[in-house]
Amino acid sequence: MTLFFKSLLFSLLILLTTSPLLPAAGHGNSWEKTVNEARGKTVNWYMWGGSPSVNKLVNGFFADQLKKKYDITLRQVPVKDIAEVVSKLLVEKQAGKKSGGNVDLMWINGENFRTCKSNALLYGPFADSLPNIQFVNRSAPTIASDFGTPVDGMESPWGSAQMVMIYDTERTPNPPRTIPALIEWIHSHPGRFAYPAPPDFTGSVFIRHFFYAATPTGPNKWQGSYTENELQQAEEATYRQLIELKPYLWRKGTTYPESPVRMDSLFSDGQVDFSFSYHQAAASRNILDGIFAKTVRTYVFDQGTIANTHFVAIPFNAASKAAAKVVANYLLSPEAQLKKADPDVWGDFPIISSNLLPVNWQEKFKNRPRGEATLTDAELQAHQLPEPPSNILVRLEKGWVKHVLKGR
Repeated sequence: MTLFFKSLLFSLLILLTTSPLLPAAGHGNSWEKTVNEARGKTVNWYMWGGSPSVNKLVNGFFADQLKKKYDITLRQVPVKDIAEVVSKLLVEKQAGKKSGGNVDLMWINGENFRTCKSNALLYGPFADSLPNIQFVNRSAPTIASDFGTPVDGMESPWGSAQMVMIYDTERTPNPPRTIPALIEWIHSHPGRFAYPAPPDFTGSVFIRHFFYAATPTGPNKWQGSYTENELQQAEEATYRQLIELKPYLWRKGTTYPESPVRMDSLFSDGQVDFSFSYHQAAASRNILDGIFAKTVRTYVFDQGTIANTHFVAIPFNAASKAAAKVVANYLLSPEAQLKKADPDVWGDFPIISSNLLPVNWQEKFKNRPRGEATLTDAELQAHQLPEPPSNILVRLEKGWVKHVLKGR
């Protein structure tokens, strides 16, 4: 066989094993059976409903494609906090309701996943049975583990997020790029900085960066073993720094923005000089919507910023498990991932790795539209910090309320 034909054969084999139109090796007939079982079913997807752009994507493009391709009716059930759904599942588990549940799919991660997994509230493992999981780097720490809890195939990734700082290049041309530098800036510019009050998730992730900065050995310390004394020392140092900052914050720390939306409003009105978001494309979205000035940009700290993965999971008693698996698989398709990455749609960070895709899809992801304030994939990925275990997150939120909000 000539070198040319050997090369051609190898290319064809690669294409056949990576094509999104074909099931991955080992799935075959079992996946075809799942798809057939899913046809005609309704999937009730319980998810946070606070984002108009996400809601439009789910109820529009995703719902249309799932109906067209698989005859699945996707029904979004918006909730304010998925913890409400977890509580419902706990009650159903205790009552012995093993089938016919109303919840087919959940958008979930962190503490809620840990609660579900530890109480056997989930169906699975199922993620490894999804053909499109082949496009995901499952060895990545933020995919293999969810806030310190091993995923073990009990949930499927569908997007990722990373905190970015937001600033106006005209107002603050040289923003502080470390936590110590930010503390110094706040002291030098009293009243010009604010952060949402935890347990708001954006405010909570902000104080976790202070927690990491107060850890002498760095954030990876909390991914392994640690003592209660070590944790208490880092917590106390975190609260001490935040208490010392209070008089220099917006309104001297007597009140805090109740949400990221309020913080963005303060920033756009010129009352504070920074905002931040646990969504790397949020600033670009706000520029498009006319909320932020065109001179607004984003950056990450030199040491990095916290990133995580958001997942979907199927409850133990879901009525339409097969259809829920098909929806989870579709969410990992290059088509769905590219659509939600469009800044005019959502701008969510893809969870699939473009280097694992066929060449034609690699080009589409490489050349995908990007908001003018959104950092490159390479810069974001080179500055990612892991989330601490969910039990530390909860302790920090409660500790902030006790020591910083209600303290001196």
